[in-house]
Amino acid sequence: MRMRKKRHGSERVQALSALYFVGEGEIWSDINKTFAENQPLALEIGCGKGDFITALSARDREYNYLAVEKIADVSVCAAEKYARSRGLGDMAPNGGWRAPDGEIYKDGAAWDIPMEMRGNVRFAVDDAMNVLGHLPDCSVAVIYANFSDPWPKKGYENRRLTSPAFLKEYIRVLAPGGRFVFKTDNDGLFEYSLETVGASALTMGYHTFDLHSSDRAASNIMTEYERNFSEKGVKIKMLEAEKAEE
Repeated sequence: MRMRKKRHGSERVQALSALYFVGEGEIWSDINKTFAENQPLALEIGCGKGDFITALSARDREYNYLAVEKIADVSVCAAEKYARSRGLGDMAPNGGWRAPDGEIYKDGAAWDIPMEMRGNVRFAVDDAMNVLGHLPDCSVAVIYANFSDPWPKKGYENRRLTSPAFLKEYIRVLAPGGRFVFKTDNDGLFEYSLETVGASALTMGYHTFDLHSSDRAASNIMTEYERNFSEKGVKIKMLEAEKAEE
């Protein structure tokens, strides 16, 4: 089901634009310049409404995170959720974003959030392959891909996030020892992913057909999609693969 278009969506993105990464020119060569701390970079492809990235970034604070989502109206939900979790205010009753000091940013106004308050997540409204294409070799420590579109129809294989085309880019941008972590509810996509990852230069590590009943359940952070489907009895599949150390 498509998300209903957000009212004042572009203005809401603009209000929190300090939390967004806009990839222009040489900034791609050192994304860490957009963060307060110089830490290893982790990438989430398809961050959805932000449950996962908000919880992960609070738990594993030793990373900087780039959360990619191609639909702006979905991304703004994630950015607002993250901002609330950091005590950066909330949406104002009559529109706009209200900062902790009470000032309201609306009608295209942007809050220049101090760098030390922005935390370790930046959001990007972009296509995943475009982002991967701009990232330098060996620049990412972890790539997360959660509950992506299975693209089951013939002719759409290259759009799957575990297709050979995507895996080739993951291998290029991952640092030696870097990890690729994938979760899905779709049986067909998981079987396909086991084959493609197994045939790639990545080394297959932990994988399970029932994550919530596995020994990884306690440390698993659920997405909003994952929570909804697991409550309906759908088993969640997960795999982890690693790029070889040089």
